[in-house]
Amino acid sequence: MKLYVIVPLCALFALTQQAPSTECSCELTTLEKLFPHHKLVAVEDSALKCNSDITPQKVAELDSLLLGLELRLPQLQEDVSMLERENDGQLYGVISLQVIENELMQINQLVARLKSATLSHQHLTANTTEQLEDLKAEMQELESYDTMRVVNTQRTNKRLKKDLDQCKSGLYPTTKPIQPPRGNCPHGQFLNITGPRVYTAGEYPGSYKYGAWGRDPKPEAGKESWYWRVMMTSGNKFSNYVRFYSSLSSLIVGVSAPGNVLIHAANPTTNTIQGPNVVLYGEALYYNCYNQDTVCRFNLTTKTVINFQLPKGTRFNSKGNFCHLDECYPFTDLDLATDESGVWVIYTTTQDFGNLVLSKVEESEPLRLGQTWHTSLYKQGVTNTFMACGVLYATRYINKEFEEIFYSFDTTTREERFNVGVFISKMYPNIQSLNYSPVDQMLHAYCDSYMVSYKVLFG
Repeated sequence: MKLYVIVPLCALFALTQQAPSTECSCELTTLEKLFPHHKLVAVEDSALKCNSDITPQKVAELDSLLLGLELRLPQLQEDVSMLERENDGQLYGVISLQVIENELMQINQLVARLKSATLSHQHLTANTTEQLEDLKAEMQELESYDTMRVVNTQRTNKRLKKDLDQCKSGLYPTTKPIQPPRGNCPHGQFLNITGPRVYTAGEYPGSYKYGAWGRDPKPEAGKESWYWRVMMTSGNKFSNYVRFYSSLSSLIVGVSAPGNVLIHAANPTTNTIQGPNVVLYGEALYYNCYNQDTVCRFNLTTKTVINFQLPKGTRFNSKGNFCHLDECYPFTDLDLATDESGVWVIYTTTQDFGNLVLSKVEESEPLRLGQTWHTSLYKQGVTNTFMACGVLYATRYINKEFEEIFYSFDTTTREERFNVGVFISKMYPNIQSLNYSPVDQMLHAYCDSYMVSYKVLFG
């Protein structure tokens, strides 16, 4: 016989309600020290500050100043020796003395900048050494909290992996992959520019805001030291002649012995110059023909002009200019450039939606375009372009003191870079044209009527 105990549900509920409630708590005690997170954050901040203080630009700046001084001193010695040999006591002596005075002033400026940079680097080195010692001590203290030996284990694993990789490579030697060529540059990779090296207004200080200047990379015998200059003489838009100087000294003091070579008596007219982006190559001037989407070549010997048509849809007559946020440079639709391989033309078309197009100019009869490359860089976001060793470089406006070479396009590998990060120290706010001279690896800038040059550094 089974005995059943029947408890009413309401009675059970009443008992439950009357039971006293109890809470359980315990205290956890550990022998481990609390990890100082604030110290780790401070160490990370200090490391970031060290990285920002020591940059490749600071090292490159010192190298650039030293190279500029190294190149300037022999030039000064050569000019002084020439003055001693050829001084006539009259005009030549006065001009040579003025050139030497300008070079001395620029050398003094280089020395002052070098001294300032050296002192700055000494202070930076001392501060950085002290900070690194402090960081080392703090990291050693923080490592003492690693009771599970995680850091040491990671180090051991890395060392073992490295040893294993070396063992594998010893058993199965592999050849190093060949890197793709970067252009066809005999000087090495483009690194930086130094300068300004030359800064002069010539014989027209403050006049002719737009223009271009430089050297002929393929000069006629006897004209290896000549310089040329083209000035926009009609509304900063057009020109009808090119002006020559027998030496850099003549250019600086504004003495044009050969004088002007006229393309046409009228300005502007058919086949005269439109816009400042012109170059001289092989005794011929290349430029944008007036009121046309064509390139003109003016032969300095025969005084004749031939031209060739650019692709359909090419923007011209100030519809595809170089620009920055504040203004555009009028009639800069076409940019002619020279480098070690010849003449190039940079432009844009409607079918490329305003992006830069680059074409090689073939030296042939008739004149024609060679290979063409299409980029993804919008032209009106660029202030200037130039070529060096088969690579296209583009600049942009930073402020009144600096322009940045920010973009490159390698015609050999078709690689585009938007992080070149080389800065140009400007003498005046605007650079109306840039020409690279493969003869001496100089970059010639025309800045608000002043002529400025920079040394291009390869490595």
